[in-house]
Amino acid sequence: MTWAWSIAAFVLGVVGAALIARLVLARAIARTREAERRARAAEHLAEVGAMTGGLAHEIRNPLSTIGLNAQLLAEAVEDLGISDAERARLARRTDALRHETERLGGILQDFLEFAGEMRIDPGPIDIRDMVNDLVDFYTPQAEAMGVRLRADLPATAVPAHADEGHLKQAVLNLVINAAQAMRGAEGAGPREIILRAQSTPAHAELHVIDTGPGIDEATRARMFEPYFTTKSGGTGLGLPTSRRIVGAHGGHLAVHSEPGRGTDFVITLPAESPA
Repeated sequence: MTWAWSIAAFVLGVVGAALIARLVLARAIARTREAERRARAAEHLAEVGAMTGGLAHEIRNPLSTIGLNAQLLAEAVEDLGISDAERARLARRTDALRHETERLGGILQDFLEFAGEMRIDPGPIDIRDMVNDLVDFYTPQAEAMGVRLRADLPATAVPAHADEGHLKQAVLNLVINAAQAMRGAEGAGPREIILRAQSTPAHAELHVIDTGPGIDEATRARMFEPYFTTKSGGTGLGLPTSRRIVGAHGGHLAVHSEPGRGTDFVITLPAESPA
């Protein structure tokens, strides 16, 4: 009886082991097939990305030609021997043509910056220097929109490991977004953008704070999606591009906002080069 039970136990063990091995093998095959599917999908996306990037470059060249000819056409209209009313009508049409050409050029440029290959060359920088340069550069445009732009920086350095050119572009996108949001906002309150920097032993933080209308929860949930925008004429690529740049640095971009209480975009970057 004991011998029979031993044989039965042995057989059950072998069968059980075979079933487990078969299950493990099936899971391994499934994982392999899924990895192959993802690899094919990634390859396809890379091909599509290369094609769309090349297509954008091909469109930009004739678009520049259209813009130049629109400018020449506008100058020719001024020399026509026609009535002032007719000249004004033609001038409006050529102005509309130039405006739309410039708008399409801006859309293409934003797309190329978002979809193109991100090549960063990070090194040690002081966030304060970048902020001061950006404030000097954008203050005239901000003042033209009735917005005050100022820096709130510590007396000591705010070190970070970053590509200053790319990082400046990411911050500029946030500043432009804030200025445009306040330009269209109602109310007579102060319109101000504050660039505030601070450092910790491991990280550097840069805040882009505005006193604008704030952002509701539904918009916050989608604001980093490509082509999502709440502004007329916007491309919806500024914020996704900023987040992509910050992410390429091993950093993080967060947003804190409530309707009617302004917005605070927070960029967190490593203070030193990662191992």
